[in-house]
Amino acid sequence: MENQSVITEFILLGLSRDPHVQVFFFLLFLTIFLVTLLGNSAIMLVTRTESSLQNPMFFFLSHLAFVDICYSSITVPKLLENIVRKQKTISWEGCIAQIVLTFQVACAEVFILAAMAYDRYAAICDPLHYTTIMKTEICRNLVSGAWAMGFLYSLVNALPLLNLHFCKNNIMNNYSCELPSVLALSCTQTLTNYVVLLLSVLVFGFSSFLFTLISYIHIISTILKMRSAEGRRKAFSTCSSHLIVVGLFYIAAFFRYVKPNSESFIYLDKVTSVQYSILTPMLNPMIYSLKNKDIQNALAKFFGKCRFLK
Repeated sequence: MENQSVITEFILLGLSRDPHVQVFFFLLFLTIFLVTLLGNSAIMLVTRTESSLQNPMFFFLSHLAFVDICYSSITVPKLLENIVRKQKTISWEGCIAQIVLTFQVACAEVFILAAMAYDRYAAICDPLHYTTIMKTEICRNLVSGAWAMGFLYSLVNALPLLNLHFCKNNIMNNYSCELPSVLALSCTQTLTNYVVLLLSVLVFGFSSFLFTLISYIHIISTILKMRSAEGRRKAFSTCSSHLIVVGLFYIAAFFRYVKPNSESFIYLDKVTSVQYSILTPMLNPMIYSLKNKDIQNALAKFFGKCRFLK
């Protein structure tokens, strides 16, 4: 048995070994990455510059867009690099960095989504006290807390990795370093790592999900009590995009990290990993843009100004 210092890098098998398929994947993921950067940057820009979007909902949305840029940037550049390289490797330090940063931004995202659910709860269930409840300082504290929770979540899962030992197998059947894939390569006992992972997912993930769920139970209950059909439609419209984003992220992430690690699920693992770490960051700004007229008008106004300046 050799300790982890001997294993200096891991080989990532990626999504396919077929050269033609790899060319397709390179163009596909490059396009997705560029669209992700453009879409989320546009959301961040208009929510910061347009006076009509200076409210808590769009404040949280701008931070969600920043998280999505970070999320995509952790894995996609290395994925694109390995597609064009013959030696599809990642260093041990780079692998740990991917795991830590992924946990950091993933946890920050779920708590920002929970903060957005609380914002919708305050706006729909207690509109008279909305400005008091969602003060600027409170919104900033919620975002800071989300990043603090992300740091704690990544730290809790990263520290046990330092005790792992690896033998000769350094081939990872994945396109990026994810904790379940790394643990599967260890030749020492990983029960502690799995227990810590499961408990941390339940504590951090389930607590944020439960907070979001309770908020929406109250929101839906309040909406159903509205007498005006138009009022119910508008209320549901403001919440629908957030619900779609929450569903896309939670379903895939919980499936990837809570289910048992098995070779029979390896291709399904890759698909779900691509869905929540690459596709969801691209889809989020599209979902909010399509479902929110304020965002549509702000984007049209902003790009209209850009064309005028030219």
